[in-house]
Amino acid sequence: MLIAIDAMGGDSGPRVTLPACIKALKHSPQLSILLVGDQQQITPFLPKKPDLLKRIEILHSDVSVAMDDSPKHALRNLKGSSIHLAVQAVAEKRADACVSAGNTGALTVISRYLLKTYPGVSRPAICTLLPAKDGECLMLDLGANLGCDADDLYQFALMGSAMAEVMQGKSSPSVGLLNVGEEELKGTELVRQAAGIMTMSDKIRYRGFVEGSDIFSGQVDVIVCDGVSGNTALKTSEGVVRFLFDQLRQGFQQSLYSRFISLLARPVLKTMRRSLNPERYNGAVLLGLQGVVVKSHGAAEVEGFYRAIVHAQRAISADLCQKVGARIEAP
Repeated sequence: MLIAIDAMGGDSGPRVTLPACIKALKHSPQLSILLVGDQQQITPFLPKKPDLLKRIEILHSDVSVAMDDSPKHALRNLKGSSIHLAVQAVAEKRADACVSAGNTGALTVISRYLLKTYPGVSRPAICTLLPAKDGECLMLDLGANLGCDADDLYQFALMGSAMAEVMQGKSSPSVGLLNVGEEELKGTELVRQAAGIMTMSDKIRYRGFVEGSDIFSGQVDVIVCDGVSGNTALKTSEGVVRFLFDQLRQGFQQSLYSRFISLLARPVLKTMRRSLNPERYNGAVLLGLQGVVVKSHGAAEVEGFYRAIVHAQRAISADLCQKVGARIEAP
């Protein structure tokens, strides 16, 4: 199994991507890595152990896509970039998957151009796991598509259902459509049209609208939304988690008594931090493409990027892309 890594992507580049790759290599003996990026910047972070080093290949690129570069500019003018070459390795069957923490728009457009979508898929969608009551749920789209129509949302529901079946082993997963309320008359005309299509479909188990406050409730297995709503909800939830633990930290430092209570509460707080840590759920698959592409959060640290690599490994092993494509093509 060979995974192409955009080593220059994200806020920290090789400082994060290389240690994450080394951790993945240590945990997965069958894994090899293709590092795509500036060799001069990559070399200082390479492992010293020969058994790890021999499983790493470097594809040099001194061109990077900046976070503020437009997707069209990246596609047309930066064909030698680390993102482009990493995705191209998948398109040319030299790699089984690509992982990048770089520019989301550029990664989406380049992946769509090089890998193509499966027949019947008009737009790829970014889908990730989220913590939920008594388990996990899937949510898509998380930023690949800023504008969608009702048919796009229905395709997202099909792809999300297929991923829940393949990756989570859920039979007939339930689907909800993110909206401002649960009542049938609420929401935009587009959302109501999508709800009508999903209600009539026998390919998914549609359960109705889901409010933002119920994303983590476990009411449904798959939550469908447009890219703006999904990305906003995801980053808001990440901010709430950080705010919550900052407030707890400040509260426990206010007095000698509160410090004592913090010692008693430490095991519970560690469990909470571990289960709610966004790094644990980092790594979102671009569903609908004819190849595995995983988007990591740009601000991810080593553990987060490592999780994105693991997510790519799981997608490869489960033949996720092919099975999602088959689900969309099925009559």
